[in-house]
Amino acid sequence: MADEVVLLHDRLRALAHNLWWTWHPEVISIFTDLDPHLWRQVKHNPIAFLNQITPEQVEERASELVLHSRINYAFRRLDEYTGQQKTWGAIHCGNLNNRPVVYFSAEFGLHESLPIYSGGLGILAGDHLKSASDLGIPLIGIGLLYQQGYFHQQLNKEGWQEEDYVDIDITRLPLREATDASGKPLVLRIDTRSNPLLARVWQVQVGRVRLMLLDSNVEGNTAEDRELTCRLYGGDTRLRIRQELLLGIGGARILQMLNIFPGVLHLNEGHSAFAILEEVRRIMEYDQIPFQRAHRRVSLSTVFTTHTPVAAGHDRFPPSLMEEHLGIFRERLGLSQEDFMALGRVDPHDDTETFCMTVLALKSSRRANGVSAIHGSVSRQMWKGLWPGRPEMEIPIGHITNGVHVLSWLAPQMYQLFQLRLGQDWATRMVHPDIWENVAAIDAGELWETHQNLKMRLIRFVRRRLLKQSERLGQLDLAKQIEHVLDPDVLTIGCARRFATYKRGDLILSQGERLAELIQHARHPIQIIFAGKAHPQDDEGKRLLQRIAQLSYTKSCRDRIVFVENYDYNLARHLVQGVDVWLNTPRRPLEACGTSGQKVVLNGGLNLSVLDGWWNEAYDGSDGFAVGHGGMHNDPAVQNQRDAEYLYETLEHEVIPLYYDRDASGIPCRWVKRMKHAMKSLGWRFNADRMVKDYAERFYLPAAGATSTETGKLE
Repeated sequence: MADEVVLLHDRLRALAHNLWWTWHPEVISIFTDLDPHLWRQVKHNPIAFLNQITPEQVEERASELVLHSRINYAFRRLDEYTGQQKTWGAIHCGNLNNRPVVYFSAEFGLHESLPIYSGGLGILAGDHLKSASDLGIPLIGIGLLYQQGYFHQQLNKEGWQEEDYVDIDITRLPLREATDASGKPLVLRIDTRSNPLLARVWQVQVGRVRLMLLDSNVEGNTAEDRELTCRLYGGDTRLRIRQELLLGIGGARILQMLNIFPGVLHLNEGHSAFAILEEVRRIMEYDQIPFQRAHRRVSLSTVFTTHTPVAAGHDRFPPSLMEEHLGIFRERLGLSQEDFMALGRVDPHDDTETFCMTVLALKSSRRANGVSAIHGSVSRQMWKGLWPGRPEMEIPIGHITNGVHVLSWLAPQMYQLFQLRLGQDWATRMVHPDIWENVAAIDAGELWETHQNLKMRLIRFVRRRLLKQSERLGQLDLAKQIEHVLDPDVLTIGCARRFATYKRGDLILSQGERLAELIQHARHPIQIIFAGKAHPQDDEGKRLLQRIAQLSYTKSCRDRIVFVENYDYNLARHLVQGVDVWLNTPRRPLEACGTSGQKVVLNGGLNLSVLDGWWNEAYDGSDGFAVGHGGMHNDPAVQNQRDAEYLYETLEHEVIPLYYDRDASGIPCRWVKRMKHAMKSLGWRFNADRMVKDYAERFYLPAAGATSTETGKLE
C-alpha cells in the first residue's frame, strides 16, 4: 500500500514536470479536485502544489474522490503522447530528425506558473513550441531563465502604475538541471574584454519539445552578472547586450556541449542574432574556412522572424559596447572592428551608425518574414535600405501570419462542445476547413448558453481581482458593492494589451459624452474590462493607462468600466474566453499581428478592430466588426479623430443593436450566427498548427536541405 501511495504522488509529479498538462484540462482538473483552495493559493503551479501535499494526503483525497483511474489515465496519455511515432512531423520532416530546428526567443509564455514572458512575443513563442510538439516536429527552444520575470503591476490611488519585482523560487518550477552525456551539469563561459560571463542551463519539457534556459546566477560571475538574468526587459543597453550575448552565443554553445548540430536556426526577433555568429565561428574552426564562406553557409539554414514595426523596438548598440563584449569573439572571426560593425549597419560605410541586431539577423538569414501580410509589407519598406536599388516587391522579407495554440486558449466548456459537435478527432485535424463546417450544426441555444457561462466565470474572476485591488487602495465603498460591478446581461467589451501609445488603448474614451450614454443606456448598455501593462520606462504609456484607471474609479463609471491589475496569462485566458467583443484599435499599420483576437474567436467572442495585422486578412464583413475602412491619414491626430468616429458609429449602429436583438427565448440569433461564422471561417486559418506547418514547409525543410556553394546559391 505504501508503494502505491508513493507511486500516485510520483505520477502526478511526472505530469507536473512536463508542460503538456497546461493544454490538457482533464489533467488540470485533477489538481483542482484534489484541493481547490491549495490550487488557487499556489497560482495553478503543480510543482508548488505537490511540494505542499504529502503522498498520504494525495492518496486520501484520491480515494475519497475516486481519482486513481483519472491520474493513471492521464499518466498513460502523456506516455503515449511522448512515445508516438506516427506524427505529422515524423511523416513530413524526416530530414530534421538528426538536425533539429533550434528556436531562439528572449521570452516564452507557456503558462502563468512559469513567468518568463511579458506579452505577445513570448506567448507566440510558447504557442510555437506547443504546436511543434503536437505536430512532432523536431525542435529545441533556447531562452533565458529570469529570476524575477516581468514586473508585477499595482496601481496607486491616482491610477499610476507602480512596478514590483518578486524573486521566483526555482524549486517551484518544472526545471531540471541540464547535464552532458556523463551527467555533469552544463556550465558555459563567454569571454569578454571586461570579464568572463558564466551560465548554467536548465531544461523544461514542453510535450515532446525541450526548452533550454540559461541562468547567469552562478558562482564565478560578478554580482552584476549574477543578476543579468534577473529581469525581463529591464536595465540599460549594457545589461541588454550582455543578456543578448548570453542568449545568442551562450544558446548556440549549449548545442555544441550536447553534440547537437542544428538543421535550422530560427530567431524569434533580433535579440538572439549573435547565435548566427557563434555558429559561423564553429564552422570556421571545424572546417577551416574563411568567414565569408561560413557566413553564407549559416545564412542558408537561418530563419528570422521580425515582430516589430516600430523603429524603437529594434536593439542597437554603440561600437564601444560591441568591442567590450564581442571584441575577443570578433578576433576569432578574423574581422576588423569596421567589418564587424558593418554586419549590423544598414550602411556598412556609415561610422556613425550603431549596431542593430535586426540588421545582423536580416543580413545573415536567407529566409525572413513578418507576422501578417501588412507587417510583411511594412517590414520590406522599413528595411529596403539593406537592398539598395531593389524595388520593394523584391525585398526578401515575406510573411507567415501568426496563429494561436488552440488547446491552450480554448475554454474547457467550449472544448467539450467541440468534442460533441465537431468530432472526437477535431483537435488533430483543426487545420482542415471541413472540420469547422460542423460549427454550423451547433444549436444556437447550446452555443449561447456555453458562452454565457464563460462570461459569468469571467465576471466572477474580475470581481475577485477588483475586490483585492479596492481593499488595498482603501476603496471600501467599492468593496462593499463589488457584486454590482459588471452585469452578465450587458454587452461586455474586453480591451487588454501593452499600453504603448500607438496601440491607442484609450481611443474609446476620446468621446466622453457618447461613452457615458453607451454605458448608462437604460435598455442597451455596454461595459468594458481593461487590462495591460506599460513598460516601466514609458511614462506616456503610463499616463494613457492612468486615464483609464481614473475613469474606472469614478462613481458614475465603476460598475461599467473596470481596470484589472497585473495582466498575465491567467487573466488573458479568462478575458478571451468570456468577453462578447474584443476591442483592438492600434494606429494602422503598427499592429504586427494581434493574436489575442484569434483566441477570442475560438471561444465565441467577436472582434471589433482596426483593419490591421491579422484582422485585415480575416475580416469578411460577417465574422466580426471593423473600425474604419483601412485608411491611413498623414496626420496622426486626424487619424485618431476619424477612427474614434468610426468606432462609435460601429458600436451604435452595428454592434449594440445586433447584440440586443433577441428572440422569444432571449437568444440573439443573428449575433450567434455571426459567432458561428467567425469560428467556421477563421478557426482553421488562425491557429498555431497551421502557422508551424507553414514554417516547416516553406522555411524549415528547404533550409535544412540547403547546401552552400562558393556563390551561396541554393542547390
